[in-house]
Amino acid sequence: MLLSEVRKKYLDFYAKRRHTIVPSSSLVPENDPTTLFTGSGMQPMLPYLLGETHPAGKRIADSQKCFRSGDIEEVGDNRHTTFFEMLGNWSLGDYWKKEQLSWIFEFLTKELGIKSEKLWVSCFEGDQKFGLPKDDESAEIWKSIGVPAERICFYNTKKNWWSRAGIPENMPVGEPGGPDSEIFYDFGMERGLHEKSEWKKEACHPNCDCGRFMEIGNSVFMEYRKTESGFEKLPQRNVDFGGGLERITAAANDNPDVFNLDVFENVVANLELHTSNKYVDQHNKKSYRIALDHIRAAVFLMSDGVMPSNTDQGYFVRRLLRRAILHLDKLQIEGNHLHNPLSSIIDVYKLHYPNLLSNKDIVEQALNQEEQQFRKTLTSGLREFEKISNSSQEVSGHDSFNLYSSHGLPIDMVIDLAREKGIRVDIEGFNKNFEAHKELSRAGSEKKFKGGLSDTGEVSVKYHTATHLLHQALRDVLGNEVRQKGSNITPERLRFDFAFSRKLTDEEKKKVESIVNEKIKAHLPVQKVVLPFVEAEKTGALHFFGEKYGDQVNVYYVGDSIDTAYSKEFCGGPHVENTSVIGNFKIAKEEAVSAGVRRIKAVITA
Repeated sequence: MLLSEVRKKYLDFYAKRRHTIVPSSSLVPENDPTTLFTGSGMQPMLPYLLGETHPAGKRIADSQKCFRSGDIEEVGDNRHTTFFEMLGNWSLGDYWKKEQLSWIFEFLTKELGIKSEKLWVSCFEGDQKFGLPKDDESAEIWKSIGVPAERICFYNTKKNWWSRAGIPENMPVGEPGGPDSEIFYDFGMERGLHEKSEWKKEACHPNCDCGRFMEIGNSVFMEYRKTESGFEKLPQRNVDFGGGLERITAAANDNPDVFNLDVFENVVANLELHTSNKYVDQHNKKSYRIALDHIRAAVFLMSDGVMPSNTDQGYFVRRLLRRAILHLDKLQIEGNHLHNPLSSIIDVYKLHYPNLLSNKDIVEQALNQEEQQFRKTLTSGLREFEKISNSSQEVSGHDSFNLYSSHGLPIDMVIDLAREKGIRVDIEGFNKNFEAHKELSRAGSEKKFKGGLSDTGEVSVKYHTATHLLHQALRDVLGNEVRQKGSNITPERLRFDFAFSRKLTDEEKKKVESIVNEKIKAHLPVQKVVLPFVEAEKTGALHFFGEKYGDQVNVYYVGDSIDTAYSKEFCGGPHVENTSVIGNFKIAKEEAVSAGVRRIKAVITA
């Protein structure tokens, strides 16, 4: 079965059950700085899970593009990918467990023809510490629709509780979550993740790591929100289902290797034209899988506007492409071949994601530039290694990490080079340096990206509305060349990236500040209207993120009416009710981010 067939069957199935089908959001979250990327189907839905009214109604379904940077090191087996599509359906205060579990079971077994005896499920065993009850209700529903008790497993919060932050202990105040019920496909004792030939039956269960089972779907019953004292019920009970499209298709084909799906077939064939090393050879599979995944992910990210760089999202695009190049070299696909699979990737996805085709030239140019630049860096790294190896019988942990961080040489490559020279590598020292680097990066990321739509605190909401005023003020002063490229809001400040060709003068910055403060002091109401997309565009409301929108959209405007409003934008919220509560607005810094993109950091004070 083709990936596109499964996607269509899913969306048609839920459309028949009165779900509005909405398009995928961008891989770059709009107005949600809690994470660099859209990493789950629920992420763009967060405001509505928290109580905002969705313009498309209470029943929603989609196929959402996702990217998880934390899975980069996991790629290489037969099921992990950094980029994937997440099939999703939501009930926003509408249906509940009985409908959800019976419908997804029907879709898998009737629409896709998966044998019911190949499916196992898991439920939440409860958590006394947080007063969270055992989910016997879901288990009874599974039994009623044909899943025998021996294929129903109970797990704790580490396995059957879902929030973006993970287990309850890690959830910030304000974050929603709930117990979930997962579905697993059983590939059988003889097949799985590590291509082992067998496992001990008595030790095997759906959540073990043997590879026999693959999770293909997760129904989250999101009815809680973290508070200072524990958990409270949300104003509405929500169903949040997510199922990896690639994994579901693999299950429908009874093939545990997602890299055998049709979306990779022509890409593999293209790469095999340039080497005698074939994918079917076991020792080649890891390098092929890494290259396939990383190139596809980078193409989607660049098509959504994320170009390779040394900071923020662009850092991960650069990392993906450099790892792909190294593994193409391992396959003896050397020279500038990074761009070769581009057309094959676009051909598979262009009907559902037309922006891939419209951005093809930009992406191809970026692929070529990145490969040429990295090969120069790689050459300097090899020269640096020669210096080290000629002066010492050991590559220290510090030198190993420097070769990795500054020159892009992975540790396994350093080890291989050292082996050829007959010298050793201080792997333990490298690991210490690497872990210290990860801790610094993690700490910086947590500081930089806290807040966001899950943070509906008073100060963050003020900053969100101030961002809209800043956007329009910049356009007033600098012209319509200004286009929002991204924003980051924390309770301490706002950060706003925008397209503009030069540095702002001090006079221009003062004028922007003055306009924003003028609108704050004008006591302007902030209001929302839900409009058909075409009608919303006619109002002049701004939207610059490139993703497709649904038939109905939220437009927030600042002013007495949408016709006379000072600012109006497509947005999911939240906002203050009146600008007068925001406070005094001050630009703290203005700087370049990349060619043609500027960044403003601003604060508000009482």
